[in-house]
Amino acid sequence: MHSDVVASRSADPRDAREIRASSHGTPHLDAVSLAIIEQLQEDGRRPYAAIGKAVGLSEAAVRQRVQKLLDQGVMQIVAVTDPLTVGFRRQAMVGIHVEGDVEPMADALSAMSECEYVVMTAGSFDLMVEIVCEDDDHLLDVINGRIRAIPGVRSTESFVYLKLKKQTYMWGTR
Repeated sequence: MHSDVVASRSADPRDAREIRASSHGTPHLDAVSLAIIEQLQEDGRRPYAAIGKAVGLSEAAVRQRVQKLLDQGVMQIVAVTDPLTVGFRRQAMVGIHVEGDVEPMADALSAMSECEYVVMTAGSFDLMVEIVCEDDDHLLDVINGRIRAIPGVRSTESFVYLKLKKQTYMWGTR
């Protein structure tokens, strides 16, 4: 009999339910794993013992779950900066119309350090790309000198950010 339950070395029976593969092969998380993610979204440096107390697991069980979530690509633990405070004064979303296959274009854009997000869409643009730059000259160089120079770019439309009102990373568990 095939089981889609991830094996656990913990004696806690709740760990046997922690991460299951869905019918699409993507992980399905139980309530405890989601609660661990919520704890880390509030404070990525929160100690495993404190997380364990909040979610009802031992420190070791939390450590194992966090490692599995990281290994499976469910989450990352990173330092998130405010671009303005680290010298990046210009952000923009760029909509791109592509001739031909979108995938190689998305790969080329993903390789650019200024492109924070690259999304293939089903809307009026083939791709949407969020760009973070030092200033307007840098933005112009990225759009005009690099993006528009990629073979297959038919047109671009830029949406320059004037003020960022909200940016959160809490969407993974609601």
